[in-house]
Amino acid sequence: MHSQVPDPLDLKLLQALQIDGRAPFNRIADTLGVSDQTVARRFRRLRSTVQLRVLGITDESRLGRSTWLLRLRCTPDAAERLADALARRPDTAYVSVISGGTEVMCAMKPRTRHTRDELLLDRLQRTPRVTSVSAHCLLHHLYGGPLGWLNKINALSPEEQAALSPPPVEPAAAPVLLDDADEALLALLSRDGRTPLTELQASTDLPESAVRRRLDRLRSTGVLYLDVQFDHERLGHDVVAMLWLRVAPAALADVGHALATHPEVRFAAAITGQANIVAATLHPNTGDLYTYLSDKIGALDGVRSVETALTMREVKQLTYEPGR
Repeated sequence: MHSQVPDPLDLKLLQALQIDGRAPFNRIADTLGVSDQTVARRFRRLRSTVQLRVLGITDESRLGRSTWLLRLRCTPDAAERLADALARRPDTAYVSVISGGTEVMCAMKPRTRHTRDELLLDRLQRTPRVTSVSAHCLLHHLYGGPLGWLNKINALSPEEQAALSPPPVEPAAAPVLLDDADEALLALLSRDGRTPLTELQASTDLPESAVRRRLDRLRSTGVLYLDVQFDHERLGHDVVAMLWLRVAPAALADVGHALATHPEVRFAAAITGQANIVAATLHPNTGDLYTYLSDKIGALDGVRSVETALTMREVKQLTYEPGR
């Protein structure tokens, strides 16, 4: 079973879940023209073959919080242990060993300034075999967040995508405030974004109608979005690259818009630091990466230089699963 390659219906299902991770199987089935049982069976199979997981993600920017990208250069013998330690933290995501095992990179979503400073200014500085630490504040999402790489695979027709799309997010003038019940819901959904309303109700002791209202509010304000975690190698992408671009300030917006349209790009953001744009890309092989750098990145006006690092091991995507 683990050797099975996703077929066109599998890809449709993956993209449907990226569009709305909580869409009922019967709505997906009606849209795709198959039975509920077929969708449920394909979902179970994809959990095994491509390690599919649908997870509820909190958009920190909607809460007035910042996201940081950390680059930790270290001795090769320390990289795996450091990456595992960071992956266990609840405030990290996308922890990877890159640069031939001499660097660890991760996204950090600190809930408070104290938590951020404790990690960046104290703990990491005193960690043995870490030779340097650089931290880059994410200023603006160019691609990513609610929009994942699966949005770009074009498995679904425009009509199918429209039928599955949830209501648009409402812009908020101020950060959204959460209470304890909201936090409890977000914690449950971070482990399984498709947790049924009945289970959410039982775990929070709230009436099901209250759970539904809170869930609708969290999604409509953009605080909660559903993302799909999967094994990209099973979809034919063996090479994961991190690109650190130095871009002329006047060209930031244009370069960002261009990157967002590239099918290779699964994430891109404007950041602080000497490199002011970072992008994560997927490729079937290193030859494709070379072509992408020379033909697409090289053709963008305003790009002054690019640093490229290959991911050796993804220790954590959205959740940490020891032993994967």
